[in-house]
Amino acid sequence: MALLNDKDLKTKNIHLMGIGGAGMSGLAILLDEIGARVSGCDMFQTSYMKNLRERNIPIEMGHDAKHIDDFMPNILVYSSAIPQDHSEILKAWQQGITVSRRAEILSLIFNSRRGVGVAGTHGKTTTSSMIALIAELAGTSPTVAIGGELTDIGTNAKLGQGEYMVAELDESDRSFVYFHPEIALITNIDWDHRDHYMTFKSVTDAFAEFLANRKEGGKSIICMEDPGVNTLCSDYGVSDGLITYGWGTGWDWGATEIEHNGGGGVSYTLNRNGEKIDRMTLAVSGEHNVLNSLAACAAVNEMGISLEKAKSALSRFKGANRRLQRMGEVSNILVYDDYGHHPSEISATLSTIRKIFPKRRIVTVFQPHRFSRTAALYKEFADALSLADRAFILPVYGSDEMPIEGVSSKMIFDAASEDNRAHYELSGNFDDLVRSVCVCARSGDIILTIGAGSVGTLGQKICETLQVMDIKEGIE
Repeated sequence: MALLNDKDLKTKNIHLMGIGGAGMSGLAILLDEIGARVSGCDMFQTSYMKNLRERNIPIEMGHDAKHIDDFMPNILVYSSAIPQDHSEILKAWQQGITVSRRAEILSLIFNSRRGVGVAGTHGKTTTSSMIALIAELAGTSPTVAIGGELTDIGTNAKLGQGEYMVAELDESDRSFVYFHPEIALITNIDWDHRDHYMTFKSVTDAFAEFLANRKEGGKSIICMEDPGVNTLCSDYGVSDGLITYGWGTGWDWGATEIEHNGGGGVSYTLNRNGEKIDRMTLAVSGEHNVLNSLAACAAVNEMGISLEKAKSALSRFKGANRRLQRMGEVSNILVYDDYGHHPSEISATLSTIRKIFPKRRIVTVFQPHRFSRTAALYKEFADALSLADRAFILPVYGSDEMPIEGVSSKMIFDAASEDNRAHYELSGNFDDLVRSVCVCARSGDIILTIGAGSVGTLGQKICETLQVMDIKEGIE
């Protein structure tokens, strides 16, 4: 890209296609705070648009080539979900307007600061949110760009006055290789996004390039409990500037003596270089969040923030929206929502709920995300959902993908064992599903909606429907 640096952005008209997404809306906020004249368009209304409209950022519904004449941008930024041959993009090219991917513009802001880049297949939103909150409460005024709204700060992006920037970096389309972090953090490496990565080696190749792009003298923080990370280290000889974390006392940062707290939260003993140094208590639940907090402690230590401040911030960290977020309670039925859309994420979330509420029945509503992911992992999805007592499966949410012949939610249903299949139900639409879930609900149940698509809107609807129903006592 023949652009600029981040300081030049304030002189530009910048139009964002896909502005309602988590990542693009965050970029819009940063550009607006930098002083650029921002506009955008999207196919769907999203919760992120409310904040953007309050900033007087004009948003058009739908994508249309006429937006180029309406907003007269110097730069057109497009989401990876939008094909490059879209008429709006083609018109920008024809008029000599700079056309860029989101990551190219965000990297201009990131690379001009002391960047903390959080990458990984799972956990990067929570880990980057933890780091951002610790840095914010420690008074360092970080710039932040996260792929989910941080409950404690109230936004998914902010332009700070300090020298650090904390960003969640997306590996799905390999765009994280644009970034040059001072601190490069990898939570884990799975073979996801198989529409982009044809082999697992192509995934590890991308993560190796991400680490190689680290600024001179920088650090890499990696989870040694993850098989993919271990493959990266062994196959690519990753060792320079390495900081490790995981279970036990064998890593630079380790966790022992883990206790799941009744009603939510988890405590553990923090070990540094094999020595016990403190007892940590997290407001969020799950062993995966213990690992996320270890990564956060390691990162903020490199930023010069004391463990005391990290411990205090983590004890009040509520998590990002849609990360095991409590939506409500009706007649002793608790309703939660989670963004998990990979089998390992679903397993981690269901296992966490089981540890917090060991005697309660778990009813799960799952919406598969993307046809390519469903085709590749339908058996693993069936296994993950078996951790629930009852599972309702919605049709596949295609996102930016066209349907694939023969690929549907029924593949997950058919892959389940006969015993588990008796507890699964295929659902055709939201209204019927909400009614079915509420009819089967019993006092004491945990209802979990999970997936990366539109399923996030169902938790509130389930709560509202439960309020007008006569809930039966006990567990089936």
